[in-house]
Amino acid sequence: MIRILAVADEVDQALYGPRLRELRPDLILGCGDLPFEYLEYLRATTEVPLLYIRGNHDPSPRGRAISAYLPAEYDQRSPSSAVGCIDLEDRWEDEAGLRIAGLGGSIRYNDGDNQFTQAEMRRRVRKLTRRARIRQWRARTSIDVVIAHSPPLDCGDEGDGPHRGFAAFHRLIEQLEPKLMLHGHIHPHGKPRPDRNVNGTRIVNVIPHRLLEIEP
Repeated sequence: MIRILAVADEVDQALYGPRLRELRPDLILGCGDLPFEYLEYLRATTEVPLLYIRGNHDPSPRGRAISAYLPAEYDQRSPSSAVGCIDLEDRWEDEAGLRIAGLGGSIRYNDGDNQFTQAEMRRRVRKLTRRARIRQWRARTSIDVVIAHSPPLDCGDEGDGPHRGFAAFHRLIEQLEPKLMLHGHIHPHGKPRPDRNVNGTRIVNVIPHRLLEIEP
């Protein structure tokens, strides 16, 4: 079994200190809206691969922080990537015996970066699934895990504009049939966020962290 530590949106103080090593992850997956310094700490402490996508409050790839909600020191640094970690936007990687694909960002609700309309995400999904299915046919391997910032539409999202999910993720699940789809963006606020199942794919809100096991 492969042990995945998935994180999103909230820096979890419980992961500072011995607790992180006790979890013994084989792989760490970041689902967005976390300071890159935090991702770098998780990777360096565990010494396992860390793959991540960007949330709607993350700095853009051009290095400009896009959200007033990030700490001031994070905005001043404005890094374009997490050092030593793998940016998985719009592609996939093979790590720890798994094939993981990534699609970050949220629904567009203002002029910030890392936000997409339903049509824009549909184009991103179409491009990723086309390439993945060709690779799957050639290599006889499939996508095991998809990491996203937002959930699929009507699968754990919320009714307000900024927190709607993406309809195109249903097409992605139908075509790639991943075992897991991990996301953040929808803060629990003390309410339980149950896992969901869509066509055999387990949908998991990982805020602030979840430890999951999956067969390779």
